[in-house]
Order: sequence, then C-alpha cells, then structure tokens
Amino acid sequence: MHFDLITSKENPLFKEIRLLQATGSKGQKARLAGGHALLEGIHLIQTWVGDPGLKTLLTSEIGLKNAEIAEAVYSHIEICPDTKVFQLDSSLWDLLSDLVNAPHMAGLLDLPQSCLTPPQSISTLVGDVVILDRIQDAGNIGSILRTAAAAGFTQVLALSGCAHLWSSKVLRAGMGAHRLLNLYEGWSNQQVLSAITAPLLATTADAESDLFSLKKELLHPVAWVMGSEGQGVSEDLLAQAKGVSIPIDPRVESLNVSTAAAVCLFETVRVRRS
Repeated sequence: MHFDLITSKENPLFKEIRLLQATGSKGQKARLAGGHALLEGIHLIQTWVGDPGLKTLLTSEIGLKNAEIAEAVYSHIEICPDTKVFQLDSSLWDLLSDLVNAPHMAGLLDLPQSCLTPPQSISTLVGDVVILDRIQDAGNIGSILRTAAAAGFTQVLALSGCAHLWSSKVLRAGMGAHRLLNLYEGWSNQQVLSAITAPLLATTADAESDLFSLKKELLHPVAWVMGSEGQGVSEDLLAQAKGVSIPIDPRVESLNVSTAAAVCLFETVRVRRS
C-alpha cells in the first residue's frame, strides 16, 4: 500500500504537529484552531483504532517494520478506509519525539465536541462530575482521568488554570482514558456553579465531615472537586461545597491530589455497591 511521504520540515502537516507539541497556551491554541489533538506512541493509537475521529496516521519506514505498528495501521484503515497515512522520513522523527527509541507512531485525532463547545453554551451538566480546580501537573491530571474512567465517572471538567486535558503529556499520562470520558475545559468557577446540578463535595484537610462518614450523600450524583497541588480548592467553590476530609495519619501532611481523587471516587463506588 502506498503512503504519502513527508521529507521536509517545511511540510504543513509536520509544522502543525510541531505546534500541537508545544506546551502551555501555544499548544492549546493550535489544538483549538485545528480541532485536533496529537496522539503519540503505539499505546494511544491502539486505544483509538477504529475510531472515525482518528483521520490521520503518521509512521515511517522503520515504524512499519514493527509488527505492532503495522497491525494498528492496517486494522485502522480496514475499519476507517478514508484515513490518511503519512510516512515521515526517519530523520524527521528525531525532531518530533522527545523519547529516544520511541516507536515511530503518531496520529491526529479530531477533538470531541465537548471540548470545542464553549462553556457558556452549556446550561446544565447532570449527574456525577469530577471538577479539577487549577491542577497544573500533567501527570496528576492524567492519573485522575484514568481513575475517573475506572470508577465510571465519565464527566470531567477542568477549570481555567488547569494543565490542558488534550496536551501530549496529559494524554500520555491518561493512558487512553480520554476515549472513555466526556471532557470539558476552560470553565470559570461561576460557570461551574450555575451548570452543575449535583451537590459539590470538596476535599480539604480541615473539613468537619470525613469521607468514611458519608453515606446518603454518595448514593446520589455528586460533583467531586479536586483542588490545586499548592492552594487546594478555591474559596468561592469551597463556599458552595460540603468540605470532606480524608482521614490520614496526622504525621503525614497531605495526600497527592491524584491519590485523594482515587480514594474519594472509589469510596463513592463502594458505598453505591453496598
């Protein structure tokens, strides 16, 4: 099968990929302008094989000699025959990948509608939600997304000031969880307070209620608010939320935010099962 070759770094697609890899607001601007997220590596591509939103695949001559990569490429084309596949010159891969010896595999995925819909045009979000309040570490966010997917919390909303949900680092840390979730980002506190119908539960060290004393509250939809690594949950969300503490040994100052999220979400699952 013939795939188009890309041999120059002046190629428009290559330039778009470089922009999508940029960190912070530059990368986010490129994602929203093009409507694409960049999937890097074989694991993420395998997660989206067969998804019509994955319209562009990138590999190289070396990549196609890898049985796993070849299988992912041909399986995806079989289900989505309109997919465009590009073969990058191997020297260009070194410019693309931070990962030495990483498999030559990437793709462009159409961003889902929930990401492109401006918050002001969503009047209500019903049911369980996980709200991320200014969490800046991509590893923490990716980890929380995996946990949310595993616990069946499919709606995750990131407030302005969070690491971007579809950035390369968060996608890698999420290990494919993005495909199972409805993700919203760039919301203000005010938009959250007016659109979320479930009661807010905010993790905070000095709360009167402890997680393991909650029973009735967790049987109904809840909106768990996870605060930033340094400052915790913002004041105006705390004012509208029920504060919940996780009982920990007093000699330990706090839990990592992704660990706290895992404890809260799986306690919710446990209460509902019993």
